[in-house]
Amino acid sequence: MTVNMEQRKKWDVSPGNTVKVWQKIKEGDKFRLQAFEGLVIAHKHGFEPGATFTVRKISSGIGVERIFPVFSPAIEKIDVTKTAKTRKSKLYYVRTKAAKEIRRKMKTLKVAAKKESPAAAEAPKETEKAEEGK
Repeated sequence: MTVNMEQRKKWDVSPGNTVKVWQKIKEGDKFRLQAFEGLVIAHKHGFEPGATFTVRKISSGIGVERIFPVFSPAIEKIDVTKTAKTRKSKLYYVRTKAAKEIRRKMKTLKVAAKKESPAAAEAPKETEKAEEGK
C-alpha cells in the first residue's frame, strides 16, 4: 500500500469543512471501506510526514472524534461535502456548543450538489403534466 504524496497535499481538509473519510478496514482476509463523516475541527503540522487532522461527528447524541494521519495508507479517499469559512484554525470550541450555534458561527461557502441523471430529472416533469390534464 503506497501513498501518493502529491495527491494528499492537494486535499482540502481545512477546519470548518465537512468531510467523509473513507478508510480501509481489514476483516479476515478481505478489505472493506468504512466512511466517517464529520466536521474537521483541527489540522496539525501542515503536510509534513506526521501531519494529522481531527474529524468530529455526533453519533446517537454522543460526540465522536477521530484523529487521522494525512499520509496513512489506510485512508482511501476524502470527499469534501461542505466548505465553510472559519476565523479560527482550531475549532475546539464546538465541543461545548450546540449545533445551531455552530452553524451560525461558520459561513457556508458552497454545498456539493449531487447531479441527477437526465432520465431521473425528466420523470417528475412528465407526471406533473399528466396531473395538470386531469
